[in-house]
Amino acid sequence: MSKKKTPTNQIVANKKVLHDYFIEQRFEVGMVLQGWEVKSLRAGRAQLTESYVIIKRGEAWLLGAHINPLLSASTHVTPNPTRTRKLLLHQKELATLIGLVQRQGYTLVALNLHWTRGRAKCEVGLAKGKKQHDKRAVSKARDWEREKQRRLRQ
Repeated sequence: MSKKKTPTNQIVANKKVLHDYFIEQRFEVGMVLQGWEVKSLRAGRAQLTESYVIIKRGEAWLLGAHINPLLSASTHVTPNPTRTRKLLLHQKELATLIGLVQRQGYTLVALNLHWTRGRAKCEVGLAKGKKQHDKRAVSKARDWEREKQRRLRQ
């Protein structure tokens, strides 16, 4: 029996990560959010450019993600747009990530926020940093592919 993947609606993506890191593995994780954050995500008011994931005391945390509060948010809540948000992972996944990050020098980065079956999810990538020459090689290969496509069209 194959598991059917449900279509997801992307809220925001972190495009800078793909330029700076090689993504080895991807994990879809849940997030602990407040009500005003969910409303802001529905309106698409989020940013992941400076965000990253840390593992502290056996739990994963998303730092630096910016969710702008709506003006019509609740009057009795003082929203903090860059608060640290807890990520929800299975214990086995968390143990794997802890081992890879601490022993093998990997980094955990937030790749995108999206909706899966009405719930806000974060895609976390297990990443290795690119060196300057790696970035240049990727850029050169991308330019060459673009040039090939241009020549084929003519």
